[in-house]
Amino acid sequence: MLGGMSAPARIFMIRHGQSAANADTSIYNRVPDYRIPLTELGVEQARAAGEELRKKLDGEPVCVYVSPYLRAYQTLEALNLGNLTERVIEEPRLREQDWANFQIAGDIGDQKELRNLYGHFFYRFREGESGSDVFDRISSFMETLYRHWEKPDYAPNTLLVTHGLTMRLFCMRWFHWSVEYFESLNNPGNAALRTLILNDQGKYDLDAPFSQWVQRSTDETVLNAPPMAF
Repeated sequence: MLGGMSAPARIFMIRHGQSAANADTSIYNRVPDYRIPLTELGVEQARAAGEELRKKLDGEPVCVYVSPYLRAYQTLEALNLGNLTERVIEEPRLREQDWANFQIAGDIGDQKELRNLYGHFFYRFREGESGSDVFDRISSFMETLYRHWEKPDYAPNTLLVTHGLTMRLFCMRWFHWSVEYFESLNNPGNAALRTLILNDQGKYDLDAPFSQWVQRSTDETVLNAPPMAF
């Protein structure tokens, strides 16, 4: 799968800690999404995740790709990786799904209801993106990763500091999960870690699955979905 590359032994992904908007969604009305900070709890969550991550790294260096959002940078800061960090690369393609510029609460609430009916992958917010748009930019980012991994001195570990939907879509793209399976997945919790681990066959395994709100398998397609009434 990755022959000829100095592919990392592990690809770590972490969702940001609790943000002010996770605690109070009305902040979206007056603060740009990318400027929303972590709460005190969010910082503590990220610190605890940092302790776990440092144990997993066990002294090995890591190349970091971070979403340009404030809450992602604050999460990275709280991880306190110190001199284990070989390099930090700001990666806009790892940002949160674009919903709107400033969100109008009632309008976004209505659109979320429409998204639940239409499907999270294909529904596009009126001033923003669909899940499939995020999937496309994640695909582009993966091509960048492959180019970086071609360098013989690349670090033995990669870390993505990002957002819940982006994590799920990265795994969907990586493991070729179907849209129907993606639709069944819940977001990971704040400051939750997931790890892709390189196995003896040169492929990656996901250390822990995402929880599901409905049981579906990774290869189910729209043919397996319940028929729509119309």
